[in-house]
Amino acid sequence: MTTNPPRPEVLRYTAFSSAPDGGNPAGVVLDATGLDDGDMLAVAADLGYSESAFLTAPPEGLGDPGERAYRIRYFSPRAEVPFCGHATVATAIALAEREGPGKLVFATRAGTVPVEVTEEGGTLRATLTSVEPHVEAVDGTDLAEALDALDWPAADLDPVFPPRVAFAGARHLVLAAATRARLADLAYDFARLEALMRRLDLTTVQLVWRESATVFHVRDPFPIGGVVEDPATGAAAAAFGAYARDLGLVPEDAVLTLRQGEDLGRPGELTVTLRAGDPRVRVSGEGTRIG
Repeated sequence: MTTNPPRPEVLRYTAFSSAPDGGNPAGVVLDATGLDDGDMLAVAADLGYSESAFLTAPPEGLGDPGERAYRIRYFSPRAEVPFCGHATVATAIALAEREGPGKLVFATRAGTVPVEVTEEGGTLRATLTSVEPHVEAVDGTDLAEALDALDWPAADLDPVFPPRVAFAGARHLVLAAATRARLADLAYDFARLEALMRRLDLTTVQLVWRESATVFHVRDPFPIGGVVEDPATGAAAAAFGAYARDLGLVPEDAVLTLRQGEDLGRPGELTVTLRAGDPRVRVSGEGTRIG
Protein backbone atom coordinates (compact mmCIF):
# COMPACT_ATOMS: atom_id res chain seq x y z
CA MET A 1 0.00 0.00 0.00
CA THR A 2 1.37 3.44 -0.92
CA THR A 3 0.45 6.79 0.50
CA ASN A 4 0.83 10.24 -0.97
CA PRO A 5 3.39 12.44 0.78
CA PRO A 6 1.86 15.20 2.92
CA ARG A 7 1.31 18.50 1.17
CA PRO A 8 3.91 21.05 2.29
CA GLU A 9 2.90 24.13 4.22
CA VAL A 10 2.42 26.93 1.72
CA LEU A 11 2.73 30.42 3.22
CA ARG A 12 1.52 33.61 1.59
CA TYR A 13 3.51 36.81 2.00
CA THR A 14 3.63 40.16 0.28
CA ALA A 15 6.90 41.95 -0.41
CA PHE A 16 7.72 45.66 -0.69
CA SER A 17 4.77 46.70 1.45
CA SER A 18 3.84 46.44 5.12
CA ALA A 19 0.16 46.10 4.16
CA PRO A 20 -1.20 42.70 3.06
CA ASP A 21 -3.09 44.32 0.16
CA GLY A 22 -0.01 46.17 -1.13
CA GLY A 23 3.21 45.08 -2.79
CA ASN A 24 3.66 41.78 -4.59
CA PRO A 25 2.32 38.54 -3.12
CA ALA A 26 4.41 35.37 -3.22
CA GLY A 27 3.98 31.81 -2.13
CA VAL A 28 6.67 30.57 0.25
CA VAL A 29 7.47 26.93 1.02
CA LEU A 30 10.09 26.84 3.76
CA ASP A 31 10.64 23.09 3.40
CA ALA A 32 10.32 21.82 -0.15
CA THR A 33 12.24 18.60 0.56
CA GLY A 34 10.66 15.81 -1.44
CA LEU A 35 8.96 18.07 -3.98
CA ASP A 36 9.97 17.60 -7.61
CA ASP A 37 9.75 20.20 -10.36
CA GLY A 38 6.19 19.23 -11.23
CA ASP A 39 5.09 19.53 -7.61
CA MET A 40 6.60 23.01 -7.28
CA LEU A 41 5.03 24.15 -10.54
CA ALA A 42 1.66 22.81 -9.40
CA VAL A 43 1.87 24.76 -6.12
CA ALA A 44 2.80 27.94 -8.00
CA ALA A 45 0.02 27.47 -10.52
CA ASP A 46 -2.52 26.78 -7.79
CA LEU A 47 -1.57 29.99 -5.97
CA GLY A 48 -1.57 32.05 -9.16
CA TYR A 49 0.96 34.57 -7.86
CA SER A 50 3.64 35.84 -10.24
CA GLU A 51 6.20 33.68 -8.37
CA SER A 52 6.51 31.30 -5.47
CA ALA A 53 9.71 30.31 -3.66
CA PHE A 54 10.80 26.86 -2.47
CA LEU A 55 13.59 26.19 0.04
CA THR A 56 15.72 23.08 0.41
CA ALA A 57 19.08 22.28 2.01
CA PRO A 58 21.99 24.42 0.77
CA PRO A 59 24.84 23.15 -1.39
CA GLU A 60 27.91 22.19 0.60
CA GLY A 61 30.08 25.13 1.65
CA LEU A 62 27.49 27.86 1.08
CA GLY A 63 27.56 30.73 3.54
CA ASP A 64 29.86 32.15 6.18
CA PRO A 65 29.65 31.56 9.94
CA GLY A 66 26.55 33.28 11.33
CA GLU A 67 24.67 33.08 8.03
CA ARG A 68 21.69 30.78 7.54
CA ALA A 69 22.05 29.16 4.13
CA TYR A 70 19.47 27.64 1.78
CA ARG A 71 18.94 26.60 -1.79
CA ILE A 72 16.00 28.51 -3.26
CA ARG A 73 14.03 27.95 -6.45
CA TYR A 74 11.35 30.15 -7.99
CA PHE A 75 8.34 29.14 -10.07
CA SER A 76 5.79 31.27 -11.87
CA PRO A 77 2.43 29.65 -12.70
CA ARG A 78 4.00 28.55 -15.99
CA ALA A 79 7.68 27.82 -15.47
CA GLU A 80 10.77 28.06 -13.28
CA VAL A 81 12.62 31.40 -13.32
CA PRO A 82 16.31 31.88 -12.38
CA PHE A 83 15.80 34.65 -9.85
CA CYS A 84 12.94 36.54 -8.25
CA GLY A 85 13.51 39.51 -5.96
CA HIS A 86 10.09 39.85 -4.35
CA ALA A 87 9.88 36.13 -3.51
CA THR A 88 13.37 36.36 -2.00
CA VAL A 89 12.28 39.25 0.22
CA ALA A 90 9.07 37.43 1.16
CA THR A 91 10.99 34.26 2.04
CA ALA A 92 13.57 36.15 4.10
CA ILE A 93 10.85 37.86 6.12
CA ALA A 94 9.03 34.54 6.65
CA LEU A 95 12.26 33.04 7.99
CA ALA A 96 12.91 36.07 10.19
CA GLU A 97 9.47 35.80 11.75
CA ARG A 98 10.29 32.24 12.81
CA GLU A 99 14.01 32.43 13.57
CA GLY A 100 14.70 36.12 14.10
CA PRO A 101 16.33 38.76 11.88
CA GLY A 102 19.91 38.45 10.70
CA LYS A 103 21.97 37.34 7.73
CA LEU A 104 20.83 34.77 5.19
CA VAL A 105 22.36 33.47 1.99
CA PHE A 106 20.49 31.82 -0.87
CA ALA A 107 21.85 29.65 -3.67
CA THR A 108 19.80 30.58 -6.75
CA ARG A 109 20.09 29.45 -10.35
CA ALA A 110 21.49 32.91 -11.11
CA GLY A 111 24.15 32.74 -8.37
CA THR A 112 24.60 33.40 -4.68
CA VAL A 113 22.33 36.08 -3.19
CA PRO A 114 22.99 37.34 0.36
CA VAL A 115 20.05 38.85 2.27
CA GLU A 116 19.96 40.70 5.57
CA VAL A 117 16.76 41.17 7.57
CA THR A 118 16.52 43.94 10.17
CA GLU A 119 13.73 44.94 12.52
CA GLU A 120 12.75 48.45 13.52
CA GLY A 121 9.66 49.31 15.50
CA GLY A 122 8.25 45.85 14.96
CA THR A 123 8.60 46.05 11.17
CA LEU A 124 10.85 43.64 9.30
CA ARG A 125 12.86 44.84 6.32
CA ALA A 126 14.91 42.65 3.99
CA THR A 127 17.82 43.75 1.80
CA LEU A 128 19.07 41.47 -0.95
CA THR A 129 22.39 41.89 -2.75
CA SER A 130 22.25 40.97 -6.43
CA VAL A 131 24.69 38.93 -8.45
CA GLU A 132 27.04 41.04 -10.56
CA PRO A 133 24.94 42.87 -13.19
CA HIS A 134 25.53 43.84 -16.78
CA VAL A 135 23.80 46.02 -19.38
CA GLU A 136 23.63 45.53 -23.16
CA ALA A 137 22.26 47.30 -26.21
CA VAL A 138 18.92 46.46 -27.83
CA ASP A 139 18.65 45.61 -31.52
CA GLY A 140 16.55 48.22 -33.34
CA THR A 141 14.23 45.62 -34.85
CA ASP A 142 13.61 44.06 -31.44
CA LEU A 143 12.93 47.46 -29.92
CA ALA A 144 10.42 48.27 -32.65
CA GLU A 145 8.66 44.95 -32.03
CA ALA A 146 8.48 45.65 -28.28
CA LEU A 147 7.00 49.10 -28.85
CA ASP A 148 4.48 47.73 -31.33
CA ALA A 149 3.43 45.01 -28.87
CA LEU A 150 3.02 47.64 -26.14
CA ASP A 151 1.29 50.04 -28.55
CA TRP A 152 3.76 52.73 -27.50
CA PRO A 153 4.89 55.21 -30.17
CA ALA A 154 8.64 55.77 -30.10
CA ALA A 155 7.95 59.47 -29.56
CA ASP A 156 6.48 58.59 -26.13
CA LEU A 157 9.88 57.39 -24.85
CA ASP A 158 12.12 59.59 -22.69
CA PRO A 159 15.21 60.31 -24.83
CA VAL A 160 17.37 60.72 -21.70
CA PHE A 161 16.90 57.02 -20.90
CA PRO A 162 17.95 54.91 -23.90
CA PRO A 163 16.45 51.41 -24.18
CA ARG A 164 18.72 48.65 -22.89
CA VAL A 165 18.58 45.08 -21.64
CA ALA A 166 19.76 44.94 -18.03
CA PHE A 167 20.62 41.87 -15.96
CA ALA A 168 21.03 41.45 -12.20
CA GLY A 169 19.93 37.84 -11.89
CA ALA A 170 17.38 37.94 -14.72
CA ARG A 171 17.14 39.85 -18.02
CA HIS A 172 14.79 42.85 -18.33
CA LEU A 173 14.19 45.25 -21.21
CA VAL A 174 14.25 48.79 -19.78
CA LEU A 175 12.02 51.35 -21.50
CA ALA A 176 11.42 54.84 -20.11
CA ALA A 177 8.17 56.74 -20.64
CA ALA A 178 8.31 60.48 -21.19
CA THR A 179 5.20 61.10 -19.04
CA ARG A 180 3.37 59.53 -16.12
CA ALA A 181 0.25 59.35 -18.29
CA ARG A 182 2.10 57.18 -20.82
CA LEU A 183 3.19 54.81 -18.06
CA ALA A 184 -0.34 54.63 -16.67
CA ASP A 185 -1.82 53.64 -20.03
CA LEU A 186 -0.79 50.00 -20.36
CA ALA A 187 -2.85 47.73 -22.61
CA TYR A 188 -0.51 45.48 -24.58
CA ASP A 189 -0.63 42.53 -26.96
CA PHE A 190 0.00 39.67 -24.51
CA ALA A 191 0.90 36.96 -27.05
CA ARG A 192 3.08 39.23 -29.18
CA LEU A 193 5.09 40.57 -26.25
CA GLU A 194 5.42 37.08 -24.78
CA ALA A 195 6.86 35.76 -28.05
CA LEU A 196 9.45 38.54 -28.21
CA MET A 197 10.41 38.07 -24.56
CA ARG A 198 10.90 34.34 -25.03
CA ARG A 199 13.12 34.95 -28.04
CA LEU A 200 15.25 37.49 -26.13
CA ASP A 201 15.19 35.51 -22.86
CA LEU A 202 13.57 38.39 -20.97
CA THR A 203 11.81 37.96 -17.63
CA THR A 204 9.90 41.26 -17.66
CA VAL A 205 9.84 44.57 -19.46
CA GLN A 206 10.81 47.27 -16.96
CA LEU A 207 8.76 50.37 -17.80
CA VAL A 208 9.86 53.48 -15.90
CA TRP A 209 9.03 57.15 -15.49
CA ARG A 210 11.30 59.52 -13.62
CA GLU A 211 9.52 61.71 -11.07
CA SER A 212 12.67 63.29 -9.63
CA ALA A 213 16.42 62.72 -9.44
CA THR A 214 16.00 59.65 -7.23
CA VAL A 215 12.30 58.68 -7.45
CA PHE A 216 10.92 56.52 -10.23
CA HIS A 217 7.54 54.94 -11.00
CA VAL A 218 7.78 51.51 -12.61
CA ARG A 219 5.58 48.80 -14.14
CA ASP A 220 6.52 45.29 -15.28
CA PRO A 221 4.56 43.32 -17.87
CA PHE A 222 5.20 39.60 -17.22
CA PRO A 223 3.42 37.57 -19.92
CA ILE A 224 5.97 34.74 -19.94
CA GLY A 225 4.96 34.00 -16.35
CA GLY A 226 1.30 33.89 -17.28
CA VAL A 227 0.71 37.19 -15.48
CA VAL A 228 -0.28 40.43 -17.21
CA GLU A 229 1.70 42.58 -14.79
CA ASP A 230 3.97 42.02 -11.81
CA PRO A 231 2.99 44.36 -8.93
CA ALA A 232 6.51 44.85 -7.43
CA THR A 233 9.60 43.41 -9.06
CA GLY A 234 12.82 43.14 -7.08
CA ALA A 235 14.88 41.53 -9.84
CA ALA A 236 13.89 44.29 -12.27
CA ALA A 237 14.64 46.92 -9.63
CA ALA A 238 18.16 45.55 -9.28
CA ALA A 239 18.58 45.49 -13.05
CA PHE A 240 17.31 49.07 -13.30
CA GLY A 241 19.80 50.22 -10.68
CA ALA A 242 22.61 48.71 -12.72
CA TYR A 243 21.22 50.31 -15.88
CA ALA A 244 20.91 53.79 -14.36
CA ARG A 245 24.45 53.67 -12.97
CA ASP A 246 25.96 52.17 -16.15
CA LEU A 247 24.55 55.00 -18.25
CA GLY A 248 25.58 57.72 -15.76
CA LEU A 249 21.98 58.69 -15.04
CA VAL A 250 22.56 58.50 -11.27
CA PRO A 251 25.73 58.79 -9.14
CA GLU A 252 27.82 55.71 -8.37
CA ASP A 253 26.72 56.13 -4.74
CA ALA A 254 22.95 56.53 -4.79
CA VAL A 255 19.73 55.51 -3.07
CA LEU A 256 16.76 55.30 -5.44
CA THR A 257 13.08 54.88 -4.62
CA LEU A 258 10.96 52.84 -7.02
CA ARG A 259 7.19 53.07 -6.66
CA GLN A 260 5.28 50.23 -8.21
CA GLY A 261 1.81 48.73 -8.12
CA GLU A 262 -0.10 52.00 -7.84
CA ASP A 263 -1.81 51.45 -11.18
CA LEU A 264 -2.87 47.97 -10.02
CA GLY A 265 -4.21 49.10 -6.66
CA ARG A 266 -1.34 47.29 -4.86
CA PRO A 267 1.11 50.11 -4.05
CA GLY A 268 4.60 49.10 -3.03
CA GLU A 269 8.00 50.72 -2.56
CA LEU A 270 11.41 49.33 -3.45
CA THR A 271 14.66 50.91 -2.32
CA VAL A 272 17.65 50.48 -4.64
CA THR A 273 21.09 51.19 -3.20
CA LEU A 274 24.23 51.63 -5.30
CA ARG A 275 27.71 51.70 -3.78
CA ALA A 276 30.82 53.01 -5.48
CA GLY A 277 33.36 50.26 -6.03
CA ASP A 278 30.77 47.46 -5.76
CA PRO A 279 29.05 46.49 -9.01
CA ARG A 280 26.29 44.63 -7.19
CA VAL A 281 22.94 46.27 -6.49
CA ARG A 282 21.03 46.16 -3.20
CA VAL A 283 17.24 46.07 -3.16
CA SER A 284 15.30 46.39 0.06
CA GLY A 285 11.74 46.54 1.24
CA GLU A 286 9.26 45.59 3.91
CA GLY A 287 6.95 42.62 3.85
CA THR A 288 4.19 40.92 5.75
CA ARG A 289 2.16 37.75 5.88
CA ILE A 290 -1.13 37.59 4.02
CA GLY A 291 -3.98 36.11 6.03
